[in-house]
Amino acid sequence: MLVLALVGGVAVWRAADRADRKNQVQAGGPAVHAGAVSLAPGAGPRIVFRSMAWGPHRDELATVPAGAPDGPRTASGVKCLRFYAAGGTGVCLQAERGAVNDSYRALVLDRNLRTTRHVDLAGIPTRARVSPSGRMAAWTVFVGGDSYAGTNFSTRTTILDTGTGALQPTLEDYTLTRDGKRVRAADLNYWGVTFADDTHFYATAATGGHTYLIRGDVATRTAVTLRTNVECPSLSPDGTRIAFKKRVPGLDPDAPWRLYVLDLATLKDHPTAEHRNVDDQAVWVDGSTLSYSLPGDYGSDLYTVPADGTGAPALLTPSALSPAWLG
Repeated sequence: MLVLALVGGVAVWRAADRADRKNQVQAGGPAVHAGAVSLAPGAGPRIVFRSMAWGPHRDELATVPAGAPDGPRTASGVKCLRFYAAGGTGVCLQAERGAVNDSYRALVLDRNLRTTRHVDLAGIPTRARVSPSGRMAAWTVFVGGDSYAGTNFSTRTTILDTGTGALQPTLEDYTLTRDGKRVRAADLNYWGVTFADDTHFYATAATGGHTYLIRGDVATRTAVTLRTNVECPSLSPDGTRIAFKKRVPGLDPDAPWRLYVLDLATLKDHPTAEHRNVDDQAVWVDGSTLSYSLPGDYGSDLYTVPADGTGAPALLTPSALSPAWLG
């Protein structure tokens, strides 16, 4: 028993030491200072994201000018695991650390990062999106397992109307059709909402070992499959293309995805020039460029790549995750 106690004590000490080191500023890392962060439209081109730079502002929402993505950061004091914003509304998926277990909640933020509503979450946050107008918010959590790469996981995706307060707790309540027939399956999962407007959205549905791009309707609570092998879709600003992660046969089962772009008119896709494994829901910087995260020395780094398949990936912002481009 004494040996077990000593081993347990060493493990706790090491975990505490790692946590303490993460609170120390990293050598050569970005400059970060406290200040006001706004989600207001028309406040100038900027990026708001979760800053993962080690130091006292780690995991806080921070902002940089869009023209200086690797420049000094202004940190807000609001901590999020996942984040997105549009139309003056933000959604922050947040952890509440407990003595034994952590709990999670979704915060709806106004343009000044004030919380207007919070919703308790059933699992670990993984995706978040807001409609272009700022009215609709969506998020996905893991409620079983911990990775999309395997098969032993379950997700729950929720949509909230921030205007009326109406909450749709799970997309599993929707009527899903494939080839004109209703899909009824106990293993049906949904994740990765991307909004076209306040009524229509795209997302991923999975059943029977296959993933599908779906188009959903919030008003009728219906959805229809469009094609297979599309995960974590992200709709282009003009509404004509979907960036997504595609499972490519022959790759490592633990790193199976490449970043692709789909033409919604033809349902044909093409790969981007990013050949590394992308386990993220990409964000459109503009009509021609994608941003996404890859593992980095301090958690995650943001990269960009042209959406048309040309060019090459480029590091945009180190130690960053979950960006939103605001203007």
